[in-house]
Amino acid sequence: MQHDAREQAIALAAIFQAAELVANLARKGTLDTEYAKPLLDSILVINASSTEDIYGGQFECQGNLALGRRIAKEVMGKGRDAVNPDTIRYALSMIHLESKLHKEPEMLSAIGQRLGQLERQLEHYDDVMHENVVAGISGMYQDTLSKLPFRIQVHGDSRFLQQPQIAHQVRAILMTGIRAAMLWRQVGGKRWHLIFKRKVLMKQLEGRF
Repeated sequence: MQHDAREQAIALAAIFQAAELVANLARKGTLDTEYAKPLLDSILVINASSTEDIYGGQFECQGNLALGRRIAKEVMGKGRDAVNPDTIRYALSMIHLESKLHKEPEMLSAIGQRLGQLERQLEHYDDVMHENVVAGISGMYQDTLSKLPFRIQVHGDSRFLQQPQIAHQVRAILMTGIRAAMLWRQVGGKRWHLIFKRKVLMKQLEGRF
């Protein structure tokens, strides 16, 4: 049980980190690369030996997900009012959208094929933060998840959201959130856990995963 809760806490931190990064991009047009890179790296980690390995390994996971861990603790604790409502909405929307994706085997297959293309692209650019790689991840999201009836509506400053580079970053980070939501489901996470399993998850978020 504890092992499951720790894994769920890692996935939850990643979801909230992605949600906060999207909210900041939409409002301020800025992306914190320190927290974006481990999320983008996670998209290409397919056969990890542990949940921590998806986000940098046992000794890096804690720092790589520090932003999401803080946001998740605030949302489930007494600091909810200090969290941007859009961040919470994006996080819940990612979980919901992934549940829809889970029922679309053809779309999952298409995403798998695109991941293969991204791996080859990354061999060429050697940096997941390269704008062409980010654009590739954005395109994967746009060609698959954007086609589902349920879509995540991103609200913010149109001066930023209308810039192609920022639009690519938003979609790429949303894709990382979907990847984290997939992990959340795979390790037994359910939406009702955010309410009824709050104390258990908080304990894991406050520790070292």
